[in-house]
Amino acid sequence: MKDMKKLLYSLILALLPILVQAQFDGEFVKPRTGKFLLQNATVVTVTKGNIENGSVLIENGKILAVGKNIQANDAEVIDCSGQFIYPGMMDAGSRLGLVEVNSLPETQDYAEIGQVTPNMQALVAVNPNSVAIPVTRVSGVTTTLAVPSGGLFPGTAALINLNGYTPDQMYAGFKGVVLNFPSSARRSTWDRRSDEDIKKEAEAAQKTLNEIWGRAETYHQLQKAKAELQYYPEMEQLSKVVAGELPLLVEVNAATDILSAIEWIQSKNAKAILMGVAEGWRVADKIAAAGLPVIVGPMLSIPTRQSDRYDAAYTNPGKMAKAGVKVVIRSNDAENTRNLPFNAGFAAAYGMGKEEALKAITINAAEVFGVADKMGSIEVGKDATLFVSTGDPFETKSQILHVFIDGYRVPMSSRHIKLYQEFLERSPGLEKN
Repeated sequence: MKDMKKLLYSLILALLPILVQAQFDGEFVKPRTGKFLLQNATVVTVTKGNIENGSVLIENGKILAVGKNIQANDAEVIDCSGQFIYPGMMDAGSRLGLVEVNSLPETQDYAEIGQVTPNMQALVAVNPNSVAIPVTRVSGVTTTLAVPSGGLFPGTAALINLNGYTPDQMYAGFKGVVLNFPSSARRSTWDRRSDEDIKKEAEAAQKTLNEIWGRAETYHQLQKAKAELQYYPEMEQLSKVVAGELPLLVEVNAATDILSAIEWIQSKNAKAILMGVAEGWRVADKIAAAGLPVIVGPMLSIPTRQSDRYDAAYTNPGKMAKAGVKVVIRSNDAENTRNLPFNAGFAAAYGMGKEEALKAITINAAEVFGVADKMGSIEVGKDATLFVSTGDPFETKSQILHVFIDGYRVPMSSRHIKLYQEFLERSPGLEKN
C-alpha cells in the first residue's frame, strides 16, 4: 500500500509541470517560442496588399517568409484555412499596466506628485503581471504606449509589447516626454469658471511652460559647454527633448489650443506628436501644413461642444486623414484597451474607411514611433508580432484564434476566458445533493 502511495505521489510530481501548462482551447498557458508555419490564410500585410491562400513562416522571433507554397518540414504547422493573418494592433495611448483597478488608488501608478516630472519613466511602473494584459492581447492588441498623466510634464511614455516578465523585456523601442499643453477651454460642462478666470489661468500656465522650456534650453547649452552641473533630473530629461533626442507628446484638444500648440512647437523647433486632438477636424488643414502626426482618441466619445453633431468624435480621424494628416488611433483607456479595434471600427465606418483605419493602428503607429522596421506590417525580416482572426477584427463577431508577439505564441487565455469556462458548466451547480 505504501509503495502504491509513493508511486502515485511520484506520478503527480512528474505530471505537475504538464498540469501547470494545462491547455485552454489547444493553447499552452505559458508563451512559447519555436518555428511556426501559418498556412492557407488570407495574409493582410497592410503595406503590400493581401495574399490569398498565403502562408507566414516564423522563427527566432522574426518573419522568415511571406507568400504562397512555403514549405518548412521542421516547423509546427498551423492550418489557417478560411482565416486571416493581420499584424498586431498597436494602441498609441493607454494606461494598461499602469493601473489595475481605477477605483483603487493602491493599484494606480501613472501619476506623480508635482507639475514638472518629465524624468518619471512609465516603463519602470508597468506591471507585466497585470490581469488586463492577457485580456487585451487575446483581442489582437499586441503593443501599447504606456502614458503617464498628471501635471504639465507628467513623465515619459514608453511603447511596450504585451509579453514579458519584466518591463525591459516588454520595451518596444520608443519613448516620448508628455506635455499637457495649457488649455484655454473649459474642463467640462460643470466648469463654472468665468471667461476671465479661464483666460488668466491659461496665460499663467503658458508663462510657466515657457519658463520651464527656457531652463531646459539653458541646461542643454551648459551641457554642450561641458559645464559642471548639479543633479537636476527634470532638466536632464527635458534637455533631451531640446536636443531632439526625444519627441514631445503634446496632449491638446480644443481647436484654438491646437493652433497655439502648433505655433509654440514651431517656435521651439521641437520634434512633436499631437495627442488627443478632439477638435482636430476643425483645424485639420493647419495640422497638415505643420507636418505634425496626431494620436487621436478615444473614438467612443461624445462631442466636445453641445452644438456639434453626435458623430463629431467618430468622423474626426477621417477628416484629418483626408486633409493629409498622418493619423494614429488610441483607446486612452486602461482595463478596456482591448476595445481599440472598435475605436478604429467607428473611425472606419464614419469616413476613414477600413484600410486607413487599419493603418492607423498598425503601420502608421509604427512609423510615428520610429519602429516601422520592426512592426506594423507583415513583411520578411520584421518581428513576428501578429494574430490570426476568423474575420475583420473591427467586427465584434470576429474571433481571434492565435496571437504571436516577438515570435512567442501566447496563450489564448485570460481572466475573462477562465471565468467564462468556469461558470459555463458550473460544478457543483445551484442545486445541492
